[in-house]
Amino acid sequence: MGHDHDHGSQVTNRKKLAWAFGITFTILIAEVVGAILTNSLALLIDAAHMLTDSTGLLLALTAATLIMRKPTAKRTWGFRRAEVLSATLQSSLLLAVGVYAFIDGTRRLFQPAEVAAGGLLIFGIIGLLGNIASLAILASGKDDNLNMRAAFLEVLNDALGSVAVIVSAIVITTTGWMQADSIAAMLISAMIIPRALKLLGEATHILLESTPKGLDLENVREHLEAHPLVLAVHDLHASQIATNLPILSAHIVVDDEAFHNGAAATMLGELQSCVAEHFEVSIEHSTFQIEASSHQTPEHQRHD
Repeated sequence: MGHDHDHGSQVTNRKKLAWAFGITFTILIAEVVGAILTNSLALLIDAAHMLTDSTGLLLALTAATLIMRKPTAKRTWGFRRAEVLSATLQSSLLLAVGVYAFIDGTRRLFQPAEVAAGGLLIFGIIGLLGNIASLAILASGKDDNLNMRAAFLEVLNDALGSVAVIVSAIVITTTGWMQADSIAAMLISAMIIPRALKLLGEATHILLESTPKGLDLENVREHLEAHPLVLAVHDLHASQIATNLPILSAHIVVDDEAFHNGAAATMLGELQSCVAEHFEVSIEHSTFQIEASSHQTPEHQRHD
């Protein structure tokens, strides 16, 4: 049942991403035309942002499709890590656009260009309406995995960028202050950069096979060693393949007698249930190597 539910969720998320990509790409074309007609840096930067987001959503859609492929002997986890690679590329693109927007916005503060405020307002509203539609589509799936969250954040940034474009258009129309366009571009970059860095950090954390956030390995070690048959735990490792897919492995040292009376076989299931149910991060995929105390390997001597 759990696998069927997960597969159904993946199919639903893929459809949501397809709709969001279609809407975002349409807005991109409209904003490129609008930037040319209005000579607006804010709209041009937002269009560049939309370009990266369209690319990011296409990556997310591709990753969502790959995730659904079944594991094989060559790829035992299937393409589950595709979502992490997609999120890494999306956040890198967002970061590059954010830095460019800030630098060019600063330059145009001192060299303001003439902007057609009326057209800017129209294209800003078109962009915002499209972003709201995409957000509504993606909202229910944003917590399913890192890939979906990256896509949702990109569209959210787009919506905030559209708001900045609309505000700058109103300011220029009412005051004639052309630098408002540059301020809007810099505000868009200020919204992009922190989110891009956060997402990039989360994706890198998984790619470096760091311990899953929320899991204290020392606490895990102490809990495993509290089992009455466990003498010691060494070579304890935990990492994460993808969102909601943490894995753990450890060598468990027991008394030699446990192998003779069958207790070692029983305790294996108990240890697996322990790491799956006891901790905040539930680890369904755990591997334990049971070792007799009389057989201490060189590996044990080298590691904590």
